[in-house]
Amino acid sequence: MNAETFASARLIMRAPTASDAPALYEAYRDPRVMRFWSSAPHGSVAETVDYVTPHAGDEWRQWVIVEARTRRAIGTLAAGERRRGVMEIGYLLAANASGQGYAREAVAALIDLLFAQGARRIFADTDPDNARSIALLVGLGFQREGLLRAEWETHIGVRDSVIWGLLRDEWPASNNNGATGVMPAAASA
Repeated sequence: MNAETFASARLIMRAPTASDAPALYEAYRDPRVMRFWSSAPHGSVAETVDYVTPHAGDEWRQWVIVEARTRRAIGTLAAGERRRGVMEIGYLLAANASGQGYAREAVAALIDLLFAQGARRIFADTDPDNARSIALLVGLGFQREGLLRAEWETHIGVRDSVIWGLLRDEWPASNNNGATGVMPAAASA
């Protein structure tokens, strides 16, 4: 599924290309970044190319997160429609880009986009031990909705999953929850 380009104050989110893979490989091969991901760290740039390049029939829209100033790929976003109006999101940020507010800014811009496109509910699932992701979601207003025990079989074993949800009326565009509003990518450069 094609992903449109959108931006926030410091970031551009656009469809990933094979040329993004070398920069993204730094994140996807990092065991610390991939600890709570559903697959193991990547073993080659080719694996990252295959993973981030959109394929025909993909159920998920994918974006690469690009730092606007440097044009460097620093992470990825994804959104999949689970039911009409219900979107699941995922995100990953390179370790060298963490701690600068980029994940919050990118996810907030994605939330703005998905609600503007008609979603009524957005949810994410996290490993119960993924404190950074949980803090991000809570900081954006997500509510803990449930625990799915032994939900995922991953490279670190069978793991539980915590479900976090956010409703459209809990996320008005004017709430200044860190979102800067979705703008065309050219407006951010």
